[in-house]
Amino acid sequence: MPTNEQRRATAKRKLERQLERRAAQAKRRRTATIVGSVVGAVVVIAAIVTTVVLVNQDSGSTTASAATTTSSPASPSAAPGQAALPAFAAPADLGANCQYPAAKAASKPNKPPRTGKVPTDPAEVSASMETTQGNIGLQLDNAKAPCTVNSFASLAQQNYFNDTPCHRLTTGGLAVLQCGDPTGQGTGGPGYEFANEYPTNQYRPDDPALQQPVTYPRGTLAMANAGPGTNGSQFFLVYQDSQLPPGYTVFGKIDQTGLATLDKIAAGGVEGGGGDGKPATPVQIKSIALD
Repeated sequence: MPTNEQRRATAKRKLERQLERRAAQAKRRRTATIVGSVVGAVVVIAAIVTTVVLVNQDSGSTTASAATTTSSPASPSAAPGQAALPAFAAPADLGANCQYPAAKAASKPNKPPRTGKVPTDPAEVSASMETTQGNIGLQLDNAKAPCTVNSFASLAQQNYFNDTPCHRLTTGGLAVLQCGDPTGQGTGGPGYEFANEYPTNQYRPDDPALQQPVTYPRGTLAMANAGPGTNGSQFFLVYQDSQLPPGYTVFGKIDQTGLATLDKIAAGGVEGGGGDGKPATPVQIKSIALD
């Protein structure tokens, strides 16, 4: 029969084992909480990167961009695990009724482009964007975004973009140079707005996929906006693959010379050392000419 001392020793060992188990459980719970917090933070950061989108700040909204090191022009490919831009299927009304309703006062005098039906042929229109940092050659995709190309070409031919800054550079998750605002503040526009085209028009308006990011490849030329139907004059040039919801009209590609110019600008970083702001290397558009 165990003595009182033996019983106390046994009880003590049992209590110590219980305390050890509870400590281990508490440690596991703390670890799970920390992991959950880290995952939650990553999700929040990812959501911010995706939501801080490239916009024409006409209506007071803000903007952002992502990264790979591929040197090829824009293509529908995407990194593993990332959704690509959808395949293009021409809507029945493509270019049939381009409209440019009046919006906030124009930041620089211009006349709105022609309305109604615009041609989708030729499929591509060449343009040359001369900047203070070098030339950027563009191929405007008239077969996919005729209303957008119609507006861009009209503004270029009216010298609207001449002597205007590229006011924004983003690095990291979103990798773009944004231009097209004569004010240089991200709030300017041509005095009219127009509807989104590819890739937005490849989805139903209520499709949840419109909220999910896809890859805008390096070499993409696309419109900035403040929401559906608010395109104006601001556009962005993608210098590294970037993840964005498909709500930004793709209307062209950047040639290899242009990508080299963009790489040089991006290498200078953002003024003040942040990830989003004025390029540390100032960029001014001298002119945009259609070839």
